[in-house]
Amino acid sequence: MAIIRWIKTIIEDIKTVKEKDVAAKSVIEVILLYQGFHVLLAHRVAHKLYCWKVPFIPRMISQIARFLTGIEIHPGATIGKRFFIDHGMGVVIGETTIIGNDVLIYQGVTLGGTGKDKGKRHPTLGNFVTVGAGAKVLGNIEIKDYSTIGAGSVVIDNVPEHCTVVGVPGHIVKQKKYIEGQLQHNRIPDPITCQLNRLTYEVKELQEKINSIKN
Repeated sequence: MAIIRWIKTIIEDIKTVKEKDVAAKSVIEVILLYQGFHVLLAHRVAHKLYCWKVPFIPRMISQIARFLTGIEIHPGATIGKRFFIDHGMGVVIGETTIIGNDVLIYQGVTLGGTGKDKGKRHPTLGNFVTVGAGAKVLGNIEIKDYSTIGAGSVVIDNVPEHCTVVGVPGHIVKQKKYIEGQLQHNRIPDPITCQLNRLTYEVKELQEKINSIKN
């Protein structure tokens, strides 16, 4: 039964890659060329050994996978179903990270800690969460279901459901129902630009009032 479950999980991982990456042309291509798929296979083995409290070997597996793929996943991290790392180079996932189902992350993402605290010190990602390229999600925080983290953002606070977060530090710029699909980086609001635009309009209004008084 365990072997059958393992095979079903692998098939599901392959289907996930094909569904979420339009560049994946065939099953053989996914099996042979996708480092996100490779590192996930290695992690599933390492995590099982880690849960069995086998010393040394789980970390060795994770480090070999890191060397081969450029993706570092601590064997203690808990990862749900249909997880996909797009491209993946530079991704780091910490020991106490918990990732839900149907999560998508891009290259350069860090799910890390903020210090030397013991216990739960890494993020928890809910279901259907998307984390954009280069984003850093740090500390024992929770990113609730259907939320999106914009590229390059640094998130250090909890994020409610159906939110979009951008900036350094991260700010919630949108909260609405999620439509399943790829992260559209070019359509994420920029709070700094919005604030500058607002200030520009206010200055313009003040100038008009001053000119009307002078006249």
